[in-house]
Amino acid sequence: MCLSIPSKVVKIDKQNEVATVDTMGVQREASLALVGEEDIKIGDYVLLHIGFVMNKIDESEALLSLEAFEKIIEIIDEEEPL
Repeated sequence: MCLSIPSKVVKIDKQNEVATVDTMGVQREASLALVGEEDIKIGDYVLLHIGFVMNKIDESEALLSLEAFEKIIEIIDEEEPL
């Protein structure tokens, strides 16, 4: 099973086709090579998968997905405390 996680673009390096994205508080670099000419801007939400931005998504959809991920994490933490 594969998951694409909504992430917010916080920085763009167009010369190297790389974006810095924030995924639930964790920042990482992601390649923009797969989005082609799609106009990705700082502040956009994108789907991130194995280090690549797959596509831009609507902010409200991204926030709903992130809320669902947070609820899942809470449930897992409650059932399996460290």
